[in-house]
Amino acid sequence: MTHEDLQRVLGWRNHPLVRRHMYTRHPIEAHEHRAWFERVCADPRHHALVFERDGVALGFVNFSVSAQGNVAQWGFYAAPQAPAGSGSALGRTALRHGFETLGFHRIGGQALAHNSASIRLHRKLGFQQEGILREQHFDLGRYVDVVCFGLLATEWRANPSKAVPP
Repeated sequence: MTHEDLQRVLGWRNHPLVRRHMYTRHPIEAHEHRAWFERVCADPRHHALVFERDGVALGFVNFSVSAQGNVAQWGFYAAPQAPAGSGSALGRTALRHGFETLGFHRIGGQALAHNSASIRLHRKLGFQQEGILREQHFDLGRYVDVVCFGLLATEWRANPSKAVPP
């Protein structure tokens, strides 16, 4: 992700179809977005990436190294106008980059319990569901469960069909 991507990624992030599945639901202001991007760029533990296919930007991925030993958390979303299948391609490409290029040992992810598309995608990509944080997140006046996932590099390498985008 570069400065040139800021407006596009902010537009995706603030789109109602994306925002409804985020921990932070308010529309992000441009100054908030710029400040976030500057913090991410200054911290080598963060990797903010724009997913492209055939030169067209179709989604966003963020890796945050959260522990020693190359253990990372990821977050992602497809652009609201991205064609069907873009989420799977984004996921496979990002995981390949995380494991093969960045050398992660483990990638963890979370999804709000109502985000069935993200839960399905994690499972499709080979993640193991590792638990549920019951009523972990307060959202729109109610508590929501958070589903936790993890994928090890050894599991990723053992299933090459998940490693290569179609």
